[in-house]
Amino acid sequence: MPDGNLLIGVDVGTGSARAGVFDTSGAVLGTDKADIAIHRAPGGIVEQCASEIWRAVCTAVRGAVTDAGAGSDEITGIGFDATCSMVVLGADGAPLPVGDPDVPDRNVIVWMDHRARKQAERINATGHDVLRYVGDRISPEMQTPKLLWLKENRPDIFAKAWQFLDLTDFLGWRATGSLARSICTVTCKWTYLAHESRWDDSYFRLIGLGELADEGFARIGTEIVEPGRPLGRGLTDVAARELGLTPGTAVGAGLIDAHAGGVGTVGPEDGGGPETNVAYVFGTSSCTMTTTREPVFVPGVWGPYHSAMIPGLWLNEGGQSAAGAAIVQLLRHHPFAPEALHLAREVGLSLPDWLAEDVLRRAPSPSDAVDLVRGLHVVPEFLGNRAPHADPETRAVIAGLGMQDDLDSLVALYVAGLCGIAYGLRQILEAQADQGIVAERVVLSGGAGRSRLVRQLLADGAGVEIAVPASNEPVLLGSAILGGVSTGAFPTIVDGMTRMTRFGPRVTPAAGDIRSIHAKRYDVFRTLQATARTSRSV
Repeated sequence: MPDGNLLIGVDVGTGSARAGVFDTSGAVLGTDKADIAIHRAPGGIVEQCASEIWRAVCTAVRGAVTDAGAGSDEITGIGFDATCSMVVLGADGAPLPVGDPDVPDRNVIVWMDHRARKQAERINATGHDVLRYVGDRISPEMQTPKLLWLKENRPDIFAKAWQFLDLTDFLGWRATGSLARSICTVTCKWTYLAHESRWDDSYFRLIGLGELADEGFARIGTEIVEPGRPLGRGLTDVAARELGLTPGTAVGAGLIDAHAGGVGTVGPEDGGGPETNVAYVFGTSSCTMTTTREPVFVPGVWGPYHSAMIPGLWLNEGGQSAAGAAIVQLLRHHPFAPEALHLAREVGLSLPDWLAEDVLRRAPSPSDAVDLVRGLHVVPEFLGNRAPHADPETRAVIAGLGMQDDLDSLVALYVAGLCGIAYGLRQILEAQADQGIVAERVVLSGGAGRSRLVRQLLADGAGVEIAVPASNEPVLLGSAILGGVSTGAFPTIVDGMTRMTRFGPRVTPAAGDIRSIHAKRYDVFRTLQATARTSRSV
């Protein structure tokens, strides 16, 4: 390695913490992961334990360093990304329960938690100007509705709380002792107005959280910094010992996980740079990250957010609350799914990956897979529509399902679900194009991006070129770039992106009959989607 630096990227997803060791050319030298438990309860409640998350991070980091064959003194910087979950801490950083008071360690309201739907509806009814920067409608996945739910349903916890932190910022605090918030987290999920460097007092007073304004926002962030900015004096002695690293190792202010995926994908010089490419992170949920020089307001698409991913540039964020999770949920409904899952496990594959391989054996080409789903249509919105309709209440639709209970019909359902994911992406791209943002290509990351079938169906269904990062770990790479910025190895995030990222395969959408089929299926998708929205009140 030319400059002798090794960097660690840490990605905390919904079900696991992962870590990767990189050199400054972007090569991954070692990785590891550790699982994280998740608790679900009626009412859309989804919770986790912040101390368990930190233990998983430490396990993953130690494992990745061992896998890389590196010494702790070779690690010069570390960056964190995480889901946009909310952590509640009491005095001295002790956990406070966000649900059942008998489980005090369960102090994280997970991003997908929808307990605050009514609070979000009330906030949206105010029409406050702040809502312009979240696509005109705030989501129950964001933090001010969740804060309002806590105040109204757990007033003692709300009153006792010392700090409310996005999970990314919690990791930074736990590592360094710094309470600085990333401009990414507070802008995208907490309504901080980054382009004006301020919180809006009137918004918090109007929605019923005026005490946060009265306190000068001390509990949600007074020091707001750009991603990659060094936090504190680096790793504390305690954190370094737990992580197996050296005290003082630089730590960069973090990103939300999807935004780290954007940093790790959209910046290669040979791809035209971040303003040319839309990042599409396809995991449990999906996120689209679109970068512009000037602010662009897209109804139903979150943002525009200033400096939320790349300092100095604006960001629009779309996607769906369930993507990979929607496919898994879809398949669970099929009677052949248990047997297929058994067959998949015998060869060490997940059910979706096993089905993808089966489809590729059946179809002459990945594009021809659409022929397997004649008359079968899926709108996979099991957890609502994040964008461009910003409707958390809509639900999934399956049309054309017959009495078949064999593998053939399960395969068809799987392909139809993937087509539905592609049409949701197409809808977001069209909504942005209506406001003048035209994507040259979509850069795909996440576990699903490794499948040739998924890449091609996304390209065909969305009608756009799909590029795939050369790195198999683009989200970890994005966080490692933050570590590099914190050490001074890269002057800016863009410099780190240019040095460490590059494209691998590119997939062009099919033309001719395949294109026509997807256009017709897209029309059906929108019709079924609209029907679902109107039928739920009946």
